[in-house]
Amino acid sequence: MIQSDSTAPKIPLTATAAALLTMVLWASAFVVIRHIGPSVRPGPLALGRLLVGSLSLLAVVTARREGLPPRAAWPGIAGMGVFWFGLYTVALNWGELHTDAGTAALLIGTGPLLVAVLAGFLLKEGFPRPLLIGLSVAFAGAALAGASSGGSGTAVIGVLLCLAAAAGHAIGVIFQKPALTHASPLQVTAWASAVGAVACLPFAGQLVSDLGSASAQDWGGVVYLGLLPTAVGFWTWSYALSHMPAGRLSATTYIVPVLTVLLAWPLLGELPSGLALVGGALCLIGVGIFSRRPRQSASGSTPPPTLQPPPAETGSMGEATVGQTTDASDRIRSQD
Repeated sequence: MIQSDSTAPKIPLTATAAALLTMVLWASAFVVIRHIGPSVRPGPLALGRLLVGSLSLLAVVTARREGLPPRAAWPGIAGMGVFWFGLYTVALNWGELHTDAGTAALLIGTGPLLVAVLAGFLLKEGFPRPLLIGLSVAFAGAALAGASSGGSGTAVIGVLLCLAAAAGHAIGVIFQKPALTHASPLQVTAWASAVGAVACLPFAGQLVSDLGSASAQDWGGVVYLGLLPTAVGFWTWSYALSHMPAGRLSATTYIVPVLTVLLAWPLLGELPSGLALVGGALCLIGVGIFSRRPRQSASGSTPPPTLQPPPAETGSMGEATVGQTTDASDRIRSQD
């Protein structure tokens, strides 16, 4: 017989509310980046956001007296900080100069597939057929998104930069796993964001220059990105993850691109073209093909276990994903 879910632990309403708040904050980050991008360049914007976010998170670490992470956690924290917080943020900011917020959010949704590819090479988890099919579908979607503006060079650059951001996130997840075995999620996230800020320090001069001529609205946008999508968004995600299954929670990140499109339409007056929407949808379908778990048969038996990918994760850092699991071995598990 197929077992009922009635025995599953009840998810607190506060955890559901925290998850939804995280999704809204991460979706809003795409819109804010798109809005202030013309005034604050990609590198300086990343540095400003990470300075605000890391200082806020480190203040929480200090208040909770969690202290410094153990030495064994630092290689993973450093890798996560450079690739996820550093590379991801700069590439996304740059990519959104060439593509609309909704399309960027859809493309970032390919992150879990890239995590699985890296896991196949680095963690020897193999390349199951669903991964290869999902990659093919997602690649076709990215190609359509790139052709959405008539194949113009700027559209292609935007797509490639968003995919580079997704790759930075994926590499960061691989680094994050070993760090989480030695330090708390809050410690890992706070110190990794600080490392990301340090990695972006070469943009300090440009940040001073850009903010010197920026409007109060642009200043507010930088503070918003660091304080809400980064610091608060990661914290509410962690709270939700501590009260509900990671797979179920990660599935909620599929709504981030939808929320981004809905927010960008009235706030920015932009809506992805039909071709871009189809391409982005194919990207998410590709992730869904890989993320689908085997069903029980009518007799109640379960198919032989196969490698399962991390559930979709949107962003990072306030955009498309954080909180991720893999197969039953849980070899890649990220938590914002």
